[in-house]
Amino acid sequence: MNRELAGVWPPLLDGLVTTVTVSFSALLLGAPLAILLAAASRGGKVVSRAAGLYISFWRGTPILVQLLIVFYFLPFLGLVMEPAVAATLALALNTAAFQSEIYRAGLQAIPQGEIEAAEMLGLSASQTFFRIEAPQAVRLMLPALVGEMQALVKNSSLVSVIAVTDIARRAQQVAASTFRPLEAYASALLLYVTIGAVLACIGLLLERHLARRAKR
Repeated sequence: MNRELAGVWPPLLDGLVTTVTVSFSALLLGAPLAILLAAASRGGKVVSRAAGLYISFWRGTPILVQLLIVFYFLPFLGLVMEPAVAATLALALNTAAFQSEIYRAGLQAIPQGEIEAAEMLGLSASQTFFRIEAPQAVRLMLPALVGEMQALVKNSSLVSVIAVTDIARRAQQVAASTFRPLEAYASALLLYVTIGAVLACIGLLLERHLARRAKR
């Protein structure tokens, strides 16, 4: 491997750190909001409609436009953020809408008879949730959550448009400096495939672990 090709990987690995940090920070920041949206969608008429509007907006508009709106609109409100922070916020608001539907569907899949049986046994609402609903819902939601994580990593490639030095941005820089776009973008593709495969493996291991615990 010549010197130019050897120089492809250091900047891409630096971009990998940024991609992973932004993606998983967005996932964690969006989770609490997603839980609130899922709860609101099962609540009263006004609250459920408000949650539905939020979900429809963030699921129904291009994520690239969402990134640009968050990045350029926040300074008008006096909130000046670094590009990576603005990208994380935009992705968190987006993934919250998708995660909320996963949580809602998972909780609705729990048989109502089990909840009624828990009430008859004298379990409180919190005990019923943590002992009956949550363990089953997590097993049901896990494949969809892994898929959302993978989608979030792929969507994070768009943050390069606001100068976040993620994998895609680094690949562009390497391609421009080395005049080897094929090697640069192929290496970036390999990193994205690797992240997706690692997430899939983690999800599979968690599924097997939860299945073993359920049998016990």
